[in-house]
Amino acid sequence: MKKIISLILVISMLAVSAIAFAGCGSAGDEKEKAGTEKKNAAVKIVEIPLTEEEYAFGVDKNQPELLAAVNEFIAEIQADGTFEKICNNYFGDGTPVAVKSAVLDNTKDQLVVATNAGFEPFEYTVGDQYYGIDMEIAALLAQKLGKELVISNMDFDAVCLSVGQGKCDIAMAGLTIKEDRKEYVNFSDKYYNAAQKLIVKGDDTTFDNAKAAADVEAILKGFDATTKIGVQQGTTGQFYVEGDADWGFDGYKTTVVPYKSGSLAVQDMLNGNINYVVIDEAPAQAITKAINEFN
Repeated sequence: MKKIISLILVISMLAVSAIAFAGCGSAGDEKEKAGTEKKNAAVKIVEIPLTEEEYAFGVDKNQPELLAAVNEFIAEIQADGTFEKICNNYFGDGTPVAVKSAVLDNTKDQLVVATNAGFEPFEYTVGDQYYGIDMEIAALLAQKLGKELVISNMDFDAVCLSVGQGKCDIAMAGLTIKEDRKEYVNFSDKYYNAAQKLIVKGDDTTFDNAKAAADVEAILKGFDATTKIGVQQGTTGQFYVEGDADWGFDGYKTTVVPYKSGSLAVQDMLNGNINYVVIDEAPAQAITKAINEFN
């Protein structure tokens, strides 16, 4: 338990960054160094996208004016470079910006955002402050609307429901556009393209010869219920492994083990309780980076 708590703290303190190689030395030295790092990694990502997804925000159906404002805002931050700058805070050399939540107060003009703050780099917490791509966008959106920002942190599978019930104005949680979620929210225009990826132990060679998604899927189809795959509960990773008609996912005969967060799933894989983890690409990068630095 202490190890899990320590790991979660490490992951929370880390912002995602693109892997950059710099410094002196010959190409041979760099190749040898990279090979050593790969060999010693506790976990690794099978770098083959298994799905194609689009992230959007889920807006209260009773607030069409908010949906219009959100779509206008998405177009604005993508056109003026703001969105690229925010992404650079997590994928590049920028610095993540802390976002504070106000206390819910029905007497004030507030923007109440539903999220699941265990999905780095889109939303996560350090102490009482929020960080992440979605959280920085939420802060700027609230500012543009002249509203006070309130962030409501909850389980992922409750995010759209809370908006549908009128408890929150908008869902901002690395949310993939999906037909059944449209029962609860109106989706904004997309703002991010995503994909599911597979995380395995560092010494696992099962998928080393896979060149495309079809190769990975062929291997997964060969497994039975004795193979356990961890997912973050309620996310596309769970739909992909279990099977989902809306998505066109056939699913596998493996056993699906849901977790509150991807980091807990990966840690349980290292503990030997499951075999693999399927999760969105950006969180996969953040989790593997944190775990490999921690171990």
